[in-house]
Amino acid sequence: MIQPRMLSRADEATATGEENEVRREDQEKINRFSRLHQRETVLEDQLKAKLKDKEDLEEVSTELELADEDDLVPYKIGDAFFQLPLTDAQSMLEIATAQIDADVSKLEDSLSELRDELQQLKVSLYARFGRSINLET
Repeated sequence: MIQPRMLSRADEATATGEENEVRREDQEKINRFSRLHQRETVLEDQLKAKLKDKEDLEEVSTELELADEDDLVPYKIGDAFFQLPLTDAQSMLEIATAQIDADVSKLEDSLSELRDELQQLKVSLYARFGRSINLET
């Protein structure tokens, strides 16, 4: 039985044509890619949380539409609940929803810019190193 043989670095270099030495600028691009990828993960988590908050606010707004006009509604501000008239609670919810919409939009823009830069770095690094580098996340 013939045993499969793993390629050594030298064999791999000759198989791909040449061995690419990692230059300082290449290492800086790799480091930049790593930092951007970590930042992308953080922004994605923040975006998910904001979208969940937005969904919750929309659900509360829908519930408040069923409330009686004369009722006082418990509204959370910080860690405390305050009894507010229905119209005040609804207007505060609208303001909170508008703020979350703005936050979501800003996060989506940041993610888009970050992903564009990540893509440019991928193109550059794959052009330089080919299959010898793995940037897939």
